Amino acid sequence: MEEDHAPGACKHSLNLPSISPTEPLSTETLASLRSLIVNPSTPSPAISSIIETLTRSLQLSRDPLRTLKLLSDLAARHPHLSALVFHSVRSDSLLSTESTRVAAESLDVLASIAERNRELSPAVEEIDDRLFASLCFSPSPAIRPWLLRNAERFGVQPYLLSSLFLGFTKDPYPNVRKAALDGLVGLSKSGVIDDGDMIRGCYFRAGELLNDMEDGVRSAAIRAVFAWGLTLMACDSEAKAYWSDEVFVKICSMVRDMSMEVRIEAFYALGKIGMVSEDILLQTLSKKVLVATKEKKSLAQCSDEQLEVSGSSVAGAFMHGLEDEFHEVRKAACHSLGTLTILSSKFAGEALNLLMDVLNDDSMLVRLQAFETMHQMATFGHLKVQEKHMHMFLGTLVDRNTLTRSAARKVLKLAKLPDLKLFRSTIDTLLDNLEMCPQDEADILNVLFRIGRNHGKFVVRIIEEVSQQMEPVSNGKLGFDNVRVGALLVLAISAPLSQERDCSIPPSIFSYAVTYLGRISHALSDIIHQDGLLNYLSQCSRSSGPYDMEFDFSARELPGSIAMPLPQKRGGTSEILSPTVKKPREAGNSLVEYSLDVQDEVTKSMNVVLEKVKDIWPFVQAGFMTEGLRTLRSCREESATLTSGSIASGGIFAFMMQYIKIMKLLAKAWVNFLPSRHLPSSGMGDLEFALAKLDARLSELKSTFIGLSKVEELHILELILVTCMLKLSKVEICCHLGTLRKLSCTMAHAESLLEDGTFEPSRFLIEVRKLLSEIGTSLNGSSCNPILFRRVLESFFLERLVLCGGLKHIKADLDIPDNDYEHPLRFVAGLPVGIPCHITLHNVSVESRLWLKMTANGIDDTQFVYLDSNLFGGCDDHRIVMFTAPFYKTPKAFSFTVSVCICMEYLSEDEDVSFLKRCGPRHELTSLCREKEVFLSMVK
Repeated sequence: MEEDHAPGACKHSLNLPSISPTEPLSTETLASLRSLIVNPSTPSPAISSIIETLTRSLQLSRDPLRTLKLLSDLAARHPHLSALVFHSVRSDSLLSTESTRVAAESLDVLASIAERNRELSPAVEEIDDRLFASLCFSPSPAIRPWLLRNAERFGVQPYLLSSLFLGFTKDPYPNVRKAALDGLVGLSKSGVIDDGDMIRGCYFRAGELLNDMEDGVRSAAIRAVFAWGLTLMACDSEAKAYWSDEVFVKICSMVRDMSMEVRIEAFYALGKIGMVSEDILLQTLSKKVLVATKEKKSLAQCSDEQLEVSGSSVAGAFMHGLEDEFHEVRKAACHSLGTLTILSSKFAGEALNLLMDVLNDDSMLVRLQAFETMHQMATFGHLKVQEKHMHMFLGTLVDRNTLTRSAARKVLKLAKLPDLKLFRSTIDTLLDNLEMCPQDEADILNVLFRIGRNHGKFVVRIIEEVSQQMEPVSNGKLGFDNVRVGALLVLAISAPLSQERDCSIPPSIFSYAVTYLGRISHALSDIIHQDGLLNYLSQCSRSSGPYDMEFDFSARELPGSIAMPLPQKRGGTSEILSPTVKKPREAGNSLVEYSLDVQDEVTKSMNVVLEKVKDIWPFVQAGFMTEGLRTLRSCREESATLTSGSIASGGIFAFMMQYIKIMKLLAKAWVNFLPSRHLPSSGMGDLEFALAKLDARLSELKSTFIGLSKVEELHILELILVTCMLKLSKVEICCHLGTLRKLSCTMAHAESLLEDGTFEPSRFLIEVRKLLSEIGTSLNGSSCNPILFRRVLESFFLERLVLCGGLKHIKADLDIPDNDYEHPLRFVAGLPVGIPCHITLHNVSVESRLWLKMTANGIDDTQFVYLDSNLFGGCDDHRIVMFTAPFYKTPKAFSFTVSVCICMEYLSEDEDVSFLKRCGPRHELTSLCREKEVFLSMVK
């Protein structure tokens, strides 16, 4: 008899496995049902039938875990059926079963469905709290920590949770104790516990576990002590100072722990405490118990079980940390010092003696953290530089490492030097630094300008001594190649901006400075625009002082400029010296609520690195590849260090790494087109590969970052045009039609960015525009002479890229759980196999078209699986899904591997999306993650 088939129906829907209504489902049947569930072409009636079958199987199976997993996958892939699956699982007796694992898995399924369908959340919260508590007391040690970690998903009452967490901190299994402590930390942050006795009970129980035998438990205990200590301070304002000292001392007792991870946790916790007595802070810097600490009353009077805490608990805590054998601990100790020195100027002065020794640390990361700590001290006016410190500090200004020199100069910008002798030594060292490291000229001139604004009278004395060096050498001409003269001029013109009186500089000095206008304005680009600087120098050159300070430093904003108006000084040093640092609020011994704008700081640092990237182009044009590649390598290392540990800098760091790789590829391709060089011995194949890779990298850079400004996008488009020109310049490797089409489309995009007149096109863009108008878009590429394209390339010069910040990186994380060479997935040759994929998307919008690309090694064919954005839970910034991808082309082999990655496709608005889903991508794809290798082995 003939059957009527619905259009597009999957063939599997016509051959549903034979299922007995009274017997549990076999493994083979479950596998067949899974293949139907993951197949996007399976019709809706078949899916409905599968739900009924699986629901019935829950009641018949003794081990329904696989059935629950299939129901969870089905609800994820078919959101419109999630409510039906939810109520099916909820109505069964699985939650009250004797199997704790089955009940926990059922709760997980219900919570997962509710997280994707918010309308079902109230139903999850209605689950009986007694059921959750009874499951927690199951004999299975693997279920208890999972339940404790996921308690907040099930809406359990806070006071019941606190009792459970406190009880399980005495569990014999360390992973359970750790999960209970982490649960207490989360409970404290929620702020729902307001009972004083309960808060103190949580705090002291966490304190007892500081002596636990397991490292992980002690680390969790430190976090819990800190969290509940903050809660105690908030709820008991009258004893806030007492509790802050108590918490500080308790955590200090852990800085000598045998575990490195525990010590790191302790030091980072110390740096977060916002109020500490000065005598306790000073005791952390001395191993000898101080008199003030001996006379201080006991800090641990809240519990009969606690012993009195003496000064030995905190004695030399930071000394031990800075002398630790592991650089991670030393870095953590140094970081905490930076936040605590804000509390006390006396403590900051004593800590500076230790920090000077840290400048000799073996680890560059520790040394850079020491400089950052000094910078924080200077920001709040607590950096009291003494003569005994200067020899060590000034030595870092001439260090071989670029980052060390830059960090030291960053501190000098805010430092206040006490006398003329130290000031003169600092200036001499900076001048020596300038002669030894001419590549640092811009930064050194910037430092000299800022130091001069802080020490106006000292500058006048220095200029009086060296004024003869700044006079014209002969015939009224200045020595333009004398960098020392330029540096002294920058120092001189900064003096009138000081708040100190009688800082008059001869007017002729300002006239001389005008001749260095370009170099000085470049160095001071973060302070003043060139127009404002010229106005300032012109007015000062016509006046012998005192100077009128009403100059216009707020020149017009330029595209991509990072310059800002020069602020007027109103007192202190930090306000005028660091325009990107927010003004600190006054607060006794409390830690001020102070934070740097991380994104702006990182962007500014990256722009400094990009200036060095631009400087490689003269080397490339001259054919000196070694020097250019060495500079790029240095820029890559510097970028990695500047962004380490900063979450907000992730997008900028990814962009910089991609951009530096592109510059490396462009340099390697460009040298093949220089007239003075022969083609490399590797031949045209490698050149073609390099250009193809350069093209792919540029497309990836353009498509995987959100928040590109017009300046940044125009820069990338220009590089794409250069790549097209390079291809068309070589007859052997150019694909004329495709490359010409891309050249025309890219130029049209660039024209659209230029049409509002905000930006002027570069000479290269003008030449490309002329060439395209000459050859016409309808001509066949074969009729175009490659010489025409080479001539246009001669007009290209790499301009500096200026980042505006706010970049977000579009990427994905792909994980294949429980799969490696020793644990392959099982398959039957010729039949589909499901590949479980744990996917996390970052900054990927719902409108994006995503594909899972799968290629079996040894098979010249690629399979694509469409990823429906509705499957993913969360927001655009962070979305997660567990997805089982069907792979149909299993070969007749004992084992094989499949390379899997996530790709994104860009479609025009008029595309037939449904057609694309069935047939695969038809446009250019961009990989969002690295390929993941999946191991498979045949079922014997």
